[in-house]
Amino acid sequence: MSRSAHPAGPRHADVLPEGHQLPVPDDLNVLDPKVWSATTERRADGVAAVGGIDVRDLAARFGTPLYVMDEDDLRARCRDWRAAFHNEEIDADVFYAGKAFLCRALVRWIADEGLNLDVCSGGELAVALSAGMDPARIGFHGNNKSTAEIERAVEVGVGRIIVDSFEEITRVAFAAERRGVTQKVMIRVTVGVEAHTHEFIATAHEDQKFGMSVADGTAAEAVRRIIKLSHLELLGLHSHIGSQIFDTSGFEVSARRVVGLLAQIRDEHGVQLPEIDLGGGLGIAYTGADDPKTPADIARELTAIVRRECDVADLRVPRLSVEPGRAIVGPSTFTLYEVGTVKPLPGLRTYVSVDGGMSDNIRTALYDAEYSVALVSRVSDAEPMLARVVGKHCESGDIVVRDAYLPADVTAGDLVAVPATGAYCRSMASNYNHVARPAVVAVKDGNARVIVRRETEEDLLRLDVG
Repeated sequence: MSRSAHPAGPRHADVLPEGHQLPVPDDLNVLDPKVWSATTERRADGVAAVGGIDVRDLAARFGTPLYVMDEDDLRARCRDWRAAFHNEEIDADVFYAGKAFLCRALVRWIADEGLNLDVCSGGELAVALSAGMDPARIGFHGNNKSTAEIERAVEVGVGRIIVDSFEEITRVAFAAERRGVTQKVMIRVTVGVEAHTHEFIATAHEDQKFGMSVADGTAAEAVRRIIKLSHLELLGLHSHIGSQIFDTSGFEVSARRVVGLLAQIRDEHGVQLPEIDLGGGLGIAYTGADDPKTPADIARELTAIVRRECDVADLRVPRLSVEPGRAIVGPSTFTLYEVGTVKPLPGLRTYVSVDGGMSDNIRTALYDAEYSVALVSRVSDAEPMLARVVGKHCESGDIVVRDAYLPADVTAGDLVAVPATGAYCRSMASNYNHVARPAVVAVKDGNARVIVRRETEEDLLRLDVG
């Protein structure tokens, strides 16, 4: 599914273009289970609840904006991915992609549910280690890891470092030699496959910063260099073709080129690398129009692709790894806002301003991402109105939901919620306009607890040394 992108400013006043597929919902009070977490429901009194807790109580206790995470839903998604890729027919590894969202509570949950963890910075590694994650179950990504980050990763014994350049090969080898250890590594390869997504989140085409090219021989040269280094052990090859992908056909081309390089390595060096990692990027439903595959379907299709390509190349099937992040944490969370102002523009739409905005969800402005929204603090029988949910920032592109229908009687003080915000919203949050970042609250079985506290003015001033 394609998601076009435009600069935040020039499109801020567009009306719905002719033919835009935004049907008026039959019932604005229905919470579509495709985009809401498993325990989110609208109760008989019309108020939404999650994990057995009334959203009004969450707002009163923790304030808004608020990221509300359904722990049961998230754990269930971990189990679904684990079961899909580790059963009688398939034995593969699932690495949760920490860049989607990471905190210590989440690290403990994914570890409990049998998942490994992929990190891409020294900070993410620090969070994982502080939460007690076994370093052997951590993979370390990144296109420009610092010497300090590499030293720390080797020192604590991360299970694999995915090298992204010749410089990193040298740095990792030197760090391992200094400590007298052998560090396991994978090579991130660029396979020339561009997923049908926004230009900025498609990562496997040639003209981009990640990986070493299969086509120009850079990846093969990286293999030759690593094999010669006694303190490095080459586990295999890593490929990632983009984000928010609904069709696995792109993985078929990627797997063919990765397996082709495996065959070249076998023929040239007499060894068959034991693993390949096809990355992540599997999509989720942000609106009812999105139709993501189940983990079981993805597992069947990816493993069939790899087996077929290996049969053609006369290779034994390597161990497979995948890295879902958004697909696990994205649907588990919604962002709860309070409406501040409602501004009708006759003949256009109504602007509904909430107490958050691009500081807690930059994706709409950055990627033109699409979201759903619902009035959750009460039920309404009012007619649907075309609305644009916007934030409080001094920026015309400060849009949370570009086009949506809300009840025509929505008013200041109402609570609205935007589902599927677990991935990248808190991770990419900022202090633009010196707005404090929201808290993250986990709900489960009628209990709620803060897992990432709300920032305060004191936090904002602490780094300002004057």
